[in-house]
Amino acid sequence: MNVVITPAMVGQVVISGLLAGALYSLVALGLALIFGVMRVINIAHGTILMLGAYTTFWSFHILGLNPYLSLLVSMPLMFLLGVLLQRTFVRRVVDAPELSSLLLTFGISIALVNMAQLAFTSDLRSVEFLTGAFLLGPFAFSKSRVISFAFAVTLSLFAFWFLQRTKLGKAIRATSQSREVAMVCGINVQRIHLYSFGIASALSAAGGSLVAVMVAIQPEMGQVYTFKSFLVIVLGGAGNYPGALLGGMLLGLVEQLSSLFLTTQVSEAVAYLLLVLVLLLRPTGLLGGRST
Repeated sequence: MNVVITPAMVGQVVISGLLAGALYSLVALGLALIFGVMRVINIAHGTILMLGAYTTFWSFHILGLNPYLSLLVSMPLMFLLGVLLQRTFVRRVVDAPELSSLLLTFGISIALVNMAQLAFTSDLRSVEFLTGAFLLGPFAFSKSRVISFAFAVTLSLFAFWFLQRTKLGKAIRATSQSREVAMVCGINVQRIHLYSFGIASALSAAGGSLVAVMVAIQPEMGQVYTFKSFLVIVLGGAGNYPGALLGGMLLGLVEQLSSLFLTTQVSEAVAYLLLVLVLLLRPTGLLGGRST
């Protein structure tokens, strides 16, 4: 049976794509930050997102804390975890071949997922806090996704402001552009690596907290967001922070539009196809790599 696609349907999926894209951008920004500053491929990035989601889940169910206020808990906790991981493990592979960081963070990811399964089991869990939708003409805006969109955009803009305007942010950008010049200027590069990994983990945790309000969570959920984050930074350009915003929005739109025009099985492969095409046609990304 053929389904007639109306302008309202297209508008609805565009809205859904933009709402999802803002979250992808927020999470990918952290991954772009790690790669831009340390040239480390962090496979454990999505796992940190999962831990942030569980922090929100338990804060809500045990403490009765508003899930959006749980950002004040999940982000500092994952910042500290990120600093611990960087200080203990990741710093050892900063100057090593990128394959070394990939294998190391893959091992960290497996260890954290297994610990989460032991602690939380593999059961699906959800935060039932905000349901329903806002109606505007023929369009429906999911309440949880709209609020998550607002938080994601706010945090992303704050991160850009932080990198552009603060002393620490400028030091991070300088280290990203040239570690040697940064050291000559008196910047403590090792400390910048710690802060960068911690900030990236906090951004990932924020994404996890926002995801927990929208969908069910489980310990292996982070793998999907790791892949999507890599796709976002490939689209925008590796180490290109503004590119992460563009890439996230583009990925959200492509996902939603493909689900409208294609079958479910085919639409799931569109993201992989998009990754291959960008790598073949423009490997530096749409905005080019390493722009701060």
